[in-house]
Amino acid sequence: MFDLIGGLPVHPLVVHAVVVLLPLAILGTIAVAVRPAWRARYGGINALVAVVGTALCPVATSSGESLERRVGDPGRHADLGDQLVWFALPMAVLAVVLWWLQRRRRDEAERAGNGRAAVSVVAALAVVASIATAVQVYRVGDSGAQAVWKDQVNAAPQKAGS
Repeated sequence: MFDLIGGLPVHPLVVHAVVVLLPLAILGTIAVAVRPAWRARYGGINALVAVVGTALCPVATSSGESLERRVGDPGRHADLGDQLVWFALPMAVLAVVLWWLQRRRRDEAERAGNGRAAVSVVAALAVVASIATAVQVYRVGDSGAQAVWKDQVNAAPQKAGS
């Protein structure tokens, strides 16, 4: 299903969406976790970006499997790519929970200390999940670049016209 579009492999197209959206969600989740004022203003859009980026992970995996059948085994990259959704999913869920808690606090009459401990715990977990996701995004990307370019790039650049 996720093999070719217009004769081009789907995998690099989807991967570029994941490579943009997940880092944005990582940075956004950390930002809204540590800055409550930003949470109120940007929490919803951040949660949306995190959910879409996470939802595209299985599409990237499936299209990668289709590409693998055409070009061969990418080695470690496939295993790391399969794991990425399990890093991104907790981050996305925590981004949504942060947004939901912010909306709930805004909609309810504020009582002293009401929900602050829960927000602090969720915010701390969101930062940890974001950092873990960032590390895994790097690992997947690095292994993918190694699989594609390791044997393709010469150590010394060739002279023009040679």
